[in-house]
Amino acid sequence: MGKSKKNRVGVVYSTSDSFDYDYVDDTVETLDPDAQSLRVILDRKMRKGKVVTLVTGFIGDDEDLKILGKKLKGKLGTGGSVKDGEIIIQGDFKLKVVDILKNMGYKKVKAI
Repeated sequence: MGKSKKNRVGVVYSTSDSFDYDYVDDTVETLDPDAQSLRVILDRKMRKGKVVTLVTGFIGDDEDLKILGKKLKGKLGTGGSVKDGEIIIQGDFKLKVVDILKNMGYKKVKAI
């Protein structure tokens, strides 16, 4: 992780050349699939009446979430995206997503 200005803690501005900033490490370690507790739900809100399948509850790095989303979309042969810590799959694939996740080693998968 690079030391960007947005990760500085407690300092708005310093004119001192020798001042050393404290940085926040905001990376989250991805849990193993059997330790994850995922929820699969159908949603129509704010989508012009079209149904999407949401996978929520993933704990881990954004890159790992994107990889999981890409695998799900590929196995289902449909589109979707990964936003705000959720995987969005276009269409009603709730039961198929649950089966795929369980086959991938995710033990705690709940369909709501």
